[in-house]
Formats: sequence, structure tokens, C-alpha cells
Amino acid sequence: MPLETDVMAALKTAMLKKDEAALRSLRAIKSAILLAKTAEGASGELDEAAEIKILQKMVKQRKDALEIFQQQNRPELATKEAEEIAVIEKFLPQAMSEAEIIAGLKQLIAELGVSSPAEMGKLMGAANKAFAGRVDGKTLSNYVKQMLTGG
Repeated sequence: MPLETDVMAALKTAMLKKDEAALRSLRAIKSAILLAKTAEGASGELDEAAEIKILQKMVKQRKDALEIFQQQNRPELATKEAEEIAVIEKFLPQAMSEAEIIAGLKQLIAELGVSSPAEMGKLMGAANKAFAGRVDGKTLSNYVKQMLTGG
């Protein structure tokens, strides 16, 4: 459970530095972890994949909110969301580059024998497992579509 330990250490540092953006973000992460651990049917422990999924969801929510605030010309709220995204992303694995994604997908296509867009679901399932936490689903879906349609 290194994520929770890392978050607690970062929270203490943020408190000492009086870093409001980091405090907001870290408290939100801590809360999300606690909710996931105590959810009905949960075992009380989270594996790394579950932790990454929580963080990805938090980043996606903040990116969506950021986009809305920018559309509504609310720069003060957009800035807060951008600050929180930056803090949360520090706890996510390093994102894959375009070249790494394409190389990984080519390898998966060869392993699975996928050749048509009809088999996109099969490839997406394997790719989501292989690239967990390093590529968001929307980006991955776009690359899979391009590779299977030859575009």
C-alpha cells in the first residue's frame, strides 16, 4: 500500500510548506482511497491497479471540470483544477510516449492475431491490461482504431 504512505508523507510536507493546492489534492486522494477501502464488498486493502484506477478517475474528473470552467470563462476555478491535476499526476506511473504505445499495440496485434476492426474489443481488453495506468482509455482507443483500420 505504498500510495497511501506516499500521500501521507506528501501531505505532511504540504502542510509544513502551507501549499494549498497540494493540500487540496492530497486530501482528495486520501479521501478517495479511504472510500474505496471501506466501500461495501471491499477487502479493506487496495492493490496497485486499484490505486492507479482511482487516481486516473480523479484526473479525468478534474480535466472535465477544467474544460467546463475554461468554456465558461472562469479562470480562477480552472487554475485550481489544473493545480490539482498536476499534483495527482505525480502519483501516476510515467505516461507512455506515442512511439511506445504504437510499438506495444503492434506487439499485441501480433500476439493476439487481431486483424480487423471487428476484433477491437479483444485488442482493447489486452491493451488496457498491458498499459494499465500509463495511457488513458480514450487515447488508447484512438490508436487501436487507427491501427485496425489502417488509418
